[in-house]
Amino acid sequence: MIVDPIDLEEYNGEESRLEDLIDDILILRTPEKMMEGILSLITDTVAAVPQVGAYYTFGYQAKTPRIRYDKHPLIACTGIYQWGFTGLNYHWGDFRQYTFEELTTNPYLVYPSELRDLRLIPYQDITINRS
Repeated sequence: MIVDPIDLEEYNGEESRLEDLIDDILILRTPEKMMEGILSLITDTVAAVPQVGAYYTFGYQAKTPRIRYDKHPLIACTGIYQWGFTGLNYHWGDFRQYTFEELTTNPYLVYPSELRDLRLIPYQDITINRS
């Protein structure tokens, strides 16, 4: 199901889908398996395009040679553009750019109540594009 534009009041009031399952995700050990576990719990909020002011996680594969990047970003979306979007990546602690063509999954909407939960799970996968 693709998420419709966000009703911010409803969005901010949603309960965490992850809170009671953090330990189950942590035992998966690898960033790839943890990401799969996370996405399996939030499949009901897949988004075609992120919205500014909301949180998302998604799969990403940078195409720029020799760039260091996060394969599983957790972001607060700060801008939408024809080429993609920008956001504060909580794994980096910095603003990053993401092009639509480099997404390996759709963005998944993360509720504000889930942000703390996701920040407790070390599912970031920082790598260098060796192309």
